[in-house]
Amino acid sequence: MFESEVSAGVLRVRRPDTRWLSTGFSGGYRRADAAYNCTVPEGFDRTDLAAYVAERRERAGFPDEGPAMLTGVEVRHARRARLTGVEVVATAGVSNPAALPMGDGVEAEPEDAAMRSRSGDDPPRPGTVNLVVGTTRALEEGALATLLATAVEAKTATLLAETGFTGTTSDAVVVGSDPAGESAAFAGSATPVGRAARVCVRDAVRASLAARYEGADGAAVPESVGTAEYGAVSDGEPTVSRVDR
Repeated sequence: MFESEVSAGVLRVRRPDTRWLSTGFSGGYRRADAAYNCTVPEGFDRTDLAAYVAERRERAGFPDEGPAMLTGVEVRHARRARLTGVEVVATAGVSNPAALPMGDGVEAEPEDAAMRSRSGDDPPRPGTVNLVVGTTRALEEGALATLLATAVEAKTATLLAETGFTGTTSDAVVVGSDPAGESAAFAGSATPVGRAARVCVRDAVRASLAARYEGADGAAVPESVGTAEYGAVSDGEPTVSRVDR
């Protein structure tokens, strides 16, 4: 399986020569021996993110390069779930929740919360639900992208059940597969890889939320975007029409 380790506020998930797909700031496909999740301090305003992560890796004693994510959650709250060749490591905080109102029956958020959804160039905020998902099966690029979608769907379902939010404004996911492993053509919800990923995401996110909000920190899950320190409501009225031939 993958090896997970925490040092100096950096989480490393390692497996040699893994094929990764990341939605983080250094996103895309790449081969690397490890992926990272780094806790950033409150008020973090660095823009040279690649250099910053390299500094943090050096301080933590992690020489391997690889895709990285940033979070305001302490990585001591990271939790891991494993099942049949799939591993998920999650950090979960929702101080910057994202809401998607569904119309009738859904209480509208305050106007100032909705306004925050328009500031798309803001730096990352504290909070964030970050996932590293790895499988020992070999996945081609398309199947790896499907695994990412499967993990995001499971994360969304879990957060809705546990917090009432679909996610935060700065969530990120890194998925990885072993190119030397047994080949798997697909990674959707009905496949062995997808099924294992879904339940591992669910349980890792739940456990990290419990570590973050049920411990001695005194933090609480916000009741709405309006009561959160940060956050965003997706609003607007798009034009919807039939697609004609």
